[in-house]
Amino acid sequence: MEPPGSNISAPKRDRVNRVFKDKPGGLIVDYLGLADALKNALHDYSRADQADAGIDQEKAVAIMQEKYEIVRALFFGFDYQNFFSGKATVRLSVIPSAMDHILQLENGKKRYLQAVTELSRAYALSLPHPEALKIRDEVGFFQTVRASFIKRTPTDGKTQEDLDTAVRQIVSQAVAADGAIDLYATLGVENPYTDLFSDAFLDKMRNLPQQHLAFEILNKLINGQIQTRFRRNVVKAQSFEAKLAKAVKLYQDRAIEAALTMLKANAVEIRNTLLADERLGLSEDALAFYDALKAGNSEVQAMEDRQLQKIAEELVSVVKNNISPDWTIRQSTRSNLSRTVRRFLRQNGYQPEQQKNDVVELIVKQAEALSQDWNIA
Repeated sequence: MEPPGSNISAPKRDRVNRVFKDKPGGLIVDYLGLADALKNALHDYSRADQADAGIDQEKAVAIMQEKYEIVRALFFGFDYQNFFSGKATVRLSVIPSAMDHILQLENGKKRYLQAVTELSRAYALSLPHPEALKIRDEVGFFQTVRASFIKRTPTDGKTQEDLDTAVRQIVSQAVAADGAIDLYATLGVENPYTDLFSDAFLDKMRNLPQQHLAFEILNKLINGQIQTRFRRNVVKAQSFEAKLAKAVKLYQDRAIEAALTMLKANAVEIRNTLLADERLGLSEDALAFYDALKAGNSEVQAMEDRQLQKIAEELVSVVKNNISPDWTIRQSTRSNLSRTVRRFLRQNGYQPEQQKNDVVELIVKQAEALSQDWNIA
């Protein structure tokens, strides 16, 4: 199948394989740092010595065509031809449905990301071969869907933006426009990271026709909130991560309705937790110890809340005054800190019978998470 626009003339830039000085095989411009990986793949096809000639382009094309068929097979039963329409709104509307289709396959997202990465490698080394130009537009579509799945985080020294830009340069005039990668804009969401906690946004996601995509979005956003807002709070991070894991298990068991309901409940609980934390007026460090004190022993609920807050605030100074830069790897320092914390709690009304080892251990564990950002002399 040749997609619309396959007769577009060859791009005049970013040629990957061209004659260079005295090298008979040409110069490989390795945009993505992927030449070594392709050489390994080609090893299964030919054991001939390629050291002097570089990578045989015909072999690269053979690999490319194989990977292309693998990716196309993942879209079996899904028509993505509207993506090649001249209307941007029509193109954009294809992306969410394409993602939802992939997510319904067993291990679909993982398989898709790997398959498109492998196709991109071979494609980059196949240009400007006519067979590569035939599938240029489809590679652009596959890469756009891939970019909508993945996070913009550094990978192996390269940012995802760098990788996407490189592939778009290789694809050149393909229809993978930057706008198509903005999945949230496609769904009519302006500020996903703040809208997450609004009832309107949660209802929109809950009622999205592409339910698998809705789960992917909510799961990604909620996990991001946990990792950023509760990164230094052991108790809350563990609690919300456990609840998120339950939702993921429901999804894996194909209980999509229940999974979405649980994700919405998780988002609402995070929102309410953040509001309650704000009302307490504690610093981030004190709040983390406050949560550890409350979670460490149910009997502490009987204490006056203001008294417990005061203990948490003072505990920050107690811990900071009794640790050294390498305290987490020095057992003697850890043991001394545990004794100091236990004595401090007893002196401040945290009754001896409540001072079980797990309470102190939880506080020390919380101190480890906090101290990573402290300037300890």
